[in-house]
Amino acid sequence: MNRNTRLIIFIFCILKLALHLIADSHSGFQGDELLHIETDKHLAFGYMEFPPLIGLLAFIQNLFGSNAVFIHHLFSHIAALLIIIYVAKTTVELGGKNKAVFLVLLAILIAPGFGRSQQLFQPVVFSQLFWVLAFYQLTRFVKYLDEKSLWFLTLFCTLSFLTKYDSIFFLFGLSSLLFFKKTRTALIAHKFWLNIIVFIFCILPNIIWQFSNGFPLLQMTERLYEMQLEKISRLDILANLVMAINPATSLLLVIPAIIYIIRVKDNSVIRIVSVAIGLSFLLLLYKNGKAYYFFPIILTILPFGALFWERIVLVKRKWIMYPITVLLILGAVLIPFGMPVYSFNRYLEKVYPHEKKDIEGGKYGVKYDEYYTQEKWETTMQAVQYVYNSLPNNEKENCLIWGKHYGQAGAVNLFGEAYNLPEAFSYHGSFFSWTPEGKMPETVIGLSYQVGDFFKSYFEEVTLVKSIYNPFADNEEELYQRIYICRKPKQDFEKMKRLFKNRIFE
Repeated sequence: MNRNTRLIIFIFCILKLALHLIADSHSGFQGDELLHIETDKHLAFGYMEFPPLIGLLAFIQNLFGSNAVFIHHLFSHIAALLIIIYVAKTTVELGGKNKAVFLVLLAILIAPGFGRSQQLFQPVVFSQLFWVLAFYQLTRFVKYLDEKSLWFLTLFCTLSFLTKYDSIFFLFGLSSLLFFKKTRTALIAHKFWLNIIVFIFCILPNIIWQFSNGFPLLQMTERLYEMQLEKISRLDILANLVMAINPATSLLLVIPAIIYIIRVKDNSVIRIVSVAIGLSFLLLLYKNGKAYYFFPIILTILPFGALFWERIVLVKRKWIMYPITVLLILGAVLIPFGMPVYSFNRYLEKVYPHEKKDIEGGKYGVKYDEYYTQEKWETTMQAVQYVYNSLPNNEKENCLIWGKHYGQAGAVNLFGEAYNLPEAFSYHGSFFSWTPEGKMPETVIGLSYQVGDFFKSYFEEVTLVKSIYNPFADNEEELYQRIYICRKPKQDFEKMKRLFKNRIFE
């Protein structure tokens, strides 16, 4: 990699980091992040929705003792920069030079889907990172057939599995290495079954955890298909994917990537790794995955689109580089649709009118909740504090807060200390594993969205004391948060856990 290539990578890293830091200054926490942050208090070999690595990262971030967005996005930002670096390195390994690296990094920068997915503290960004790192080592192994690359590939496949279970699609693509004599011979020579044994040994604790807890992954997947995936057509998925990665990127890099892969027949490296990508893509499309499930695959496809321009078109028509660059830069107008790079007021003025969703009783309908959650959770904590302080001292003593949604419970546990609030529990998602034991306190503060008389089934007395209106909600359920005082529980915590055993993801 020459000096100019390193300079291009450095500049894009600075631009990428700058966008994320600006977004941090304008945003609060997305709902799922509050669950992931909570995992630091409950380190385990697995969680209800995801593998264990996110818990370890949360634990390290929480050593700072801060509830600031920037602190809880530290690892996400590091991952985003590493993605930039290793997509560039993969492009170079595939034969790309400065122009190819520039085009592929520009395409990543302007993609609203990459912006948001790499901004938040979620397994998604780390899944993308380990796919990119694994693909880089796959490319090197196919190119050099060396044992070192094979072991690095094993390492990143392991980390990928321990980050997000969609790594199964990448592993499926790796099976293509057995189809080609070149790689099959090298695998046998390096005793690849040892790599498989090491991989299985490393992921075994998580598999045992899933087994011990009744395979909640299967329950979550069933619920996901029932509520979402079965209602989405594959054409809709692909259309959403085109918009998420930016239509300019889809037109100028993804389609040329497919052309390049088909056209280049004398390069065994490209042929082998492209088959691996293709198998991963086809299996994911068959399983009807959401658009963002394809993001790691797109990151491995983009370098081929850049190679198409650099090695086929620009060789004789160098001037074409200018219009391509201009079109991609124009695509940057979509960045604010994925990241809060605008202040919230400017967002409502500039971006919101293009994505407005009217709901009865609502005012705005903002698509991504991190744009407004700074205000949302401050208002919520103040309201819960008011209700808690209104209780007699004897009821305060053992009072707990029941968050119907894991995001509500996570918010109370992250911000509640500043408001002198008690701990929150929930039976939603991974919070199910962390619920208290023994007798329930005589008084519980219930916090839920607009979901009917949820708490009345579990207490003799339930009183609605506060409703918090959210004008920015884009669905009817989250238009209001309700705060209840619940007294005289009908059951203890053990019975509650039995009641919710099959309702973890409702």
